[in-house]
Amino acid sequence: MTTALTLSAIQYQALGGGLAANVPEHIRLIEDAESHGARLVIFPELSLIGYQLDLLADPRQWVTTADNTLGGLREICRRTGITAVVGAAFKEPDDTPRLASLAVHPTGVVEAGFKARLHGPEQQHFSAGERAAVLDLDGWKIALAICFDAAHPDHAGDASAAGADIYAVSGLYTAGQDHRLALHLGARAMDNRMFTVLANLGGTTPLGPSCGLSGFWGPDGLPLRQAGGTGTEVLTATLQHSALERRAPDGVPKGAAAGPQ
Repeated sequence: MTTALTLSAIQYQALGGGLAANVPEHIRLIEDAESHGARLVIFPELSLIGYQLDLLADPRQWVTTADNTLGGLREICRRTGITAVVGAAFKEPDDTPRLASLAVHPTGVVEAGFKARLHGPEQQHFSAGERAAVLDLDGWKIALAICFDAAHPDHAGDASAAGADIYAVSGLYTAGQDHRLALHLGARAMDNRMFTVLANLGGTTPLGPSCGLSGFWGPDGLPLRQAGGTGTEVLTATLQHSALERRAPDGVPKGAAAGPQ
C-alpha cells in the first residue's frame, strides 16, 4: 500500500564560488531536512552554481559521472536515507551539456533529468532534454521539471500520463513573477490531479531578486504551504496519496492505456 510521503522544498540563496561553496551548504540543508523527517529533498534550478552561467567557462563547474564532485552529497544521502534532487550543469559521457536535476539516491545511484524548454542564454550552453524524468520512491512517482518546463502544459501532461503523482519543479522565479508562478504551479496540479512542488532560487539572483514563494500545491490547484520570505528556507510537507484523484474523467486510471475503441 502506498503511504504518505514527507518531502522538503529548499528555497536556496546560493553562495558565490560555484560548486566548492555550494556543495557543503547543500549537505547542511539536507541534514536540516532530515530533522523534519524528509525522505525527498528538492533544490532549485542550477542550485550548485547559483545560476551563474558565466561560471560555465570553467570545466570544474560541470558535474560528470566520472568525477567525485557529488561524493559528499552521496554520503549524506546514504547516511540519512534521503533522495536529494540538486540543480547542476551536467556533462553526459558523450560530452553532451545538460541543464540537469540530479537525483542522488541513498544507494549512491544518480538519476538525471534534463530541462526540456531552454530559453535565453541557456541555449548557448546546454542541449535540451525531451521529457520529465520520473523517479520511483516509496510507492510514489515524482516527475522532475526545471523552471520554464512548468510553463508548458504538455510537459506536465506527459509526466501525468507516465503516472506521476508529484510534479517537482526546480525553478528561478524573480520579483514580479508571483502571479506567473502561482498560475504555473496551480494549473499543472489541477489539470493533472497531482501535487506540485516548487523549490525556487532565493535571494539576489543573476536574473534579479527572487520572489520566493517556494512550496506545495494540492491536486485542486490550491497552495498548501509557501515560503514566507525570499531567503533560504526549508519547507516540509507530508503528502497523502489518498488526496489524489486517481481516475481520469473517462474512468481510466491515470497512466493507463484506454484500450481499443
